[in-house]
Amino acid sequence: MLLEPVSSGDWLAIAPVVVAIALGALLLMFRHYLRWQALIASGGLLVMVASNAALLHRVVAEGPLVMTMGRWLPPFGISFVADTLGASFALAATFVAFVCAAFSVVDIDTTGRRYGFYPFLMLMMAGVNGAFLTGDIFNLYVWFEVFLIASFGLLILGSERAQIDGAAKYAVLNLLATAFFLIATALLYGSFGTLNMADIAMKAGGLRGSAPVTTIAALYLFAFGMKAAAFPVNFWLPASYHTPRLVTAALFGGLLTKIGVYALLRSLGMIFPLERAQLSGVIEWVAIATMLLGAMGALAQNDIRRTAGFLVISGVGVMLAGLAIGDTVAIAGTVLYAIHSMLAMAALYLLAGAICQAGGSFLLSDLGGLYRASPLLTAVAFVVFLTVASLPPGSGLWPKVILVGASIEAGRAWLSFAILFTGLLTTITLGRVFILAFWRNRDHGEAAPATAGHLAPLVVLLVPILLLGLAPEEFIRIADGAALGVTDSAAYIRAVFPAGGQ
Repeated sequence: MLLEPVSSGDWLAIAPVVVAIALGALLLMFRHYLRWQALIASGGLLVMVASNAALLHRVVAEGPLVMTMGRWLPPFGISFVADTLGASFALAATFVAFVCAAFSVVDIDTTGRRYGFYPFLMLMMAGVNGAFLTGDIFNLYVWFEVFLIASFGLLILGSERAQIDGAAKYAVLNLLATAFFLIATALLYGSFGTLNMADIAMKAGGLRGSAPVTTIAALYLFAFGMKAAAFPVNFWLPASYHTPRLVTAALFGGLLTKIGVYALLRSLGMIFPLERAQLSGVIEWVAIATMLLGAMGALAQNDIRRTAGFLVISGVGVMLAGLAIGDTVAIAGTVLYAIHSMLAMAALYLLAGAICQAGGSFLLSDLGGLYRASPLLTAVAFVVFLTVASLPPGSGLWPKVILVGASIEAGRAWLSFAILFTGLLTTITLGRVFILAFWRNRDHGEAAPATAGHLAPLVVLLVPILLLGLAPEEFIRIADGAALGVTDSAAYIRAVFPAGGQ
């Protein structure tokens, strides 16, 4: 352990969290300067994107980066541990938040700015980055609470009846999941005497005969499954994600369920791999049910926002497929699909906002004629729909190819069938949206052209989406490295305990 001042590059492990908290405080100080809010938030998020990109480059090149606060050495001190998995998720999440901040210029009105949209956004991103970069499972719980508190504030901005109703359902069911998370963590600490993830991973093998490790793993599966909106505890998401402002829905749909998936990868994939194998049958059928029910729910919707919400759920099922299989290839597919889903789901929600601006409604029954009014919006929508349906040239094709191949290799025919059939249902759903909103003639009035403020953030999001779809080699290499860190925790443990133990 180094007790003298460290190099500036080592501060990258905590820079995204520190920047988010500092900017949240700054935005509160400048709360009366409403015109500055979006500029400060966007600039701060751009700095966070750069710091996360530098962090990912470092951990890919040199291995996990650890910073422990004060003189309390692991496993007693609070450690931040950045590996390829956490750094890649943090970079994707921060990039999505930056694009959403740009979209918020046209989506958040004066009232929303006055009542704290941008400070809430920065607080949420502090929690998101903290969850991805913490090396302590109790502090994972703390960072969950940080972004949940911020998300409650974002949900009710506007104080409309539908928002309050959606926020109540969101709050009650997420607090229930948090209670299970805390119970599992208390049982874990009582059994292991530590909350440091690397220390738990080292001790798990010797305590399996005397500690209720499988029970702890099952509790984490339930708690994080609810956070990720997996079947059968996914009903809170379609009841709440259609109610807030579109930029808030894009943030939630793109980021929050992926934190639940990340927590499952970290807890069941890295810390309790044997228990994950014991629960793999349960995870497989949960994944299948989540995929199919999400896709069928999307097909039945008339509101584009509700369609997007059910497609978020369906994507969670695809990610759980890799966890059910559990080998390095399958986990790499899950990591790659999660990064794709952050980008694609945020793009789908932002597209819904652009469609409503041009067509005057979120309801398919009221839309039509958008192709004639806005050919550029039509082209962008076509690419976004292909991406969400996991068709070329979008980013969803390669992770699904990896997951289908891994499921066939593992002899899980039902899982591979569910992934492919879900893709078919998603394609039908989005084809229906495209035909009704864009191609059919409008019955009343004329649609308006989409504005640059709505289209520009979507075009920016399409850049990494198309890069992942057309030149996936570097993304797959990063996903492989992240998956190897999950299935083989030796490098993670050595980074936290350089001497080989406590």
